[in-house]
Amino acid sequence: MIIPAVPQITELNAPDSWRIVDFISDLHLSADAPATFTVWRHYMESTPADAVFILGDLFEVWVGDDAVHDDAVSAARPLPTASFEDRCARVLGQAARRLTLFFMHGNRDFLVGPRMMALCNARLLADPTVLVFHGQKDRRWLLSHGDALCLGDTDYLRFRQQVRSVTWQRDFLAKPLAERQTIARGLRQQSQQYQAQRRQSGADDADVDSHAARQWLQAANARTLIHGHTHKPAVHDLGHGLARVVLSDWDAQDAVPRADVLRLRTTGLKRLALH
Repeated sequence: MIIPAVPQITELNAPDSWRIVDFISDLHLSADAPATFTVWRHYMESTPADAVFILGDLFEVWVGDDAVHDDAVSAARPLPTASFEDRCARVLGQAARRLTLFFMHGNRDFLVGPRMMALCNARLLADPTVLVFHGQKDRRWLLSHGDALCLGDTDYLRFRQQVRSVTWQRDFLAKPLAERQTIARGLRQQSQQYQAQRRQSGADDADVDSHAARQWLQAANARTLIHGHTHKPAVHDLGHGLARVVLSDWDAQDAVPRADVLRLRTTGLKRLALH
């Protein structure tokens, strides 16, 4: 397997005033999952965190920022004809009035753009980014969605390279909103069929490549990688004092509901179940 070059790593220094930082990912919010939306909305309204880092796939699909009305966040009351995207933007915008909000692209919502970030007063986070928390080496946390590290999933990585290109995104976003939504539904169905075929064939689910993860951590001068994407919450020992911590996906409607937050304090990391 060829290990790609380590990408440029952005560094973010947390203010000294931060005492609690939350990490979430893979909520896959959609109008078809109202229970998960309700849990997420309550969490965003009540978390004591000074900052929330959303590490990708907040949305099941995102076809462009024009799906949100200009006054979705600023209106005194929710819009009577508010779309699901409007409702999500309003939750984000209201939370951003009392905490610092960061958003990182996932494989489902990589088209979230500057307009959405501005409406919600959120900051778009590069993948990967090092969070420096209280200035110590063991307080350096490498953040990523995680999909770029799943080197065994070659079909997906080819697709990722295609849709992350400027040309593809420009052409896609030039299409009418309704057409983009139709295309997105088709891609979602294809993805579901592909995953079902992999399970039926007994193929292993793609996971983060340990060697590549160690390379990223060494380049970042960090000891712990925090990521999502794989939906396999766990802590993995990578050797040499390095580790990766996998975030949970969220599904409040599952037979065993899932909605976990990874919380960072000066004393370390702790996983919290909201269900």
